[in-house]
Amino acid sequence: MAGGGSAGANLFAVRSHNTALVLGLLRDAGTEGISRLELAERTGLTPQAVSKITGRLREEGFAAEAGRRASTGGKPRTVLRLVPEAGHAVGAHLDRDELRVVLVDLDGAVVQERRAELDLGAGAETVLAVVGDAVHGVVREALGAFPGEGGTAGEEPSGAGSLLGVGVALPGPLDHARGVLHRVTGFPEWEGFPLRDALGERLGMPVVVDKDTNAAALGLSVGGEGGEGGSFAYLHLGTGLGAGLVIGGRVHRGARTGAGEFGHQVVQLDGPPCECGDRGCVEALCLAAVGRGEAGEAARVLGVAAANLVGLLDIDAVLLGGRTVAGAPEEFVRGVGEVLDARARREGVRGGPVPVRVAPRGERVVAEGAAQLLLARVFGRGDV
Repeated sequence: MAGGGSAGANLFAVRSHNTALVLGLLRDAGTEGISRLELAERTGLTPQAVSKITGRLREEGFAAEAGRRASTGGKPRTVLRLVPEAGHAVGAHLDRDELRVVLVDLDGAVVQERRAELDLGAGAETVLAVVGDAVHGVVREALGAFPGEGGTAGEEPSGAGSLLGVGVALPGPLDHARGVLHRVTGFPEWEGFPLRDALGERLGMPVVVDKDTNAAALGLSVGGEGGEGGSFAYLHLGTGLGAGLVIGGRVHRGARTGAGEFGHQVVQLDGPPCECGDRGCVEALCLAAVGRGEAGEAARVLGVAAANLVGLLDIDAVLLGGRTVAGAPEEFVRGVGEVLDARARREGVRGGPVPVRVAPRGERVVAEGAAQLLLARVFGRGDV
């Protein structure tokens, strides 16, 4: 594997900001690649600094030549590309009753996946043990060993050294900057738990944490699947309901990281009680309708809430995901779309209604997005 040894594991810890910027541009360039001169122009670095950085990346296996490009003067320019298999990241989606873990390469392509039962209310130690086992397992299956595990003659297999870290996504609310959970709806015992640090200590590598909906929204944004406008909402209806918001190409979390608590907007004052302690929340109404086998009614309720969101933020698209949506995708798209259509006609919205569609990537969308949380740090995209 390109990059052998422990270069991959070291990259996250010792890379400079400038190296991360160069890596990000190499990824953006795709298979066509990018020249050193272009890298210098786009980063603002000197050609000498770019040559030094790219030289080191080539030595470690993260960059390779992608041919030559004609120059306006002088000899043809050497073009460089990212080597996707040189590094890997784990994405873990902790749902209330299920765990899904994926291993992706630097391009975000899934190379291994694992699912397991999970009881989010079983206590921190039990949950961490399940997550730790699943992460170790998916890495061993794909890379031969987990970082730190000795191979032949006590040497770590080269693939294990390419693991950069783990991104974790789970229901909120939480503080993604510190990786500390708040009062997770239905699981108040998690309040104040330092998940990032606890899991990082158990695994011995960098860990980043965010809400499931934010992770999914990030992954969809990186893949360009939210539309050309760069502003969309990802609505996740599974065992709960939440939203991930991308505005101007960036995930919107709010000053207190509380944005996207979409499921707990009240739409029926005398409605059924919700686990959050309020009554008539969209989440409670949607899940109650689904429990009665009335997916169409759940879709219409979801559409009312989505229309509120569209009216507030004037976003370009609504993407639907989550296991409940996956059970009746056409019905949810139709039901939400009908409510948005009616709103657009009633208000005379220019350009017509906001499009509604099922998010790509299926039930892996959150886990893949969790891996992108980690890769965003590697590629110098900071707090995306």
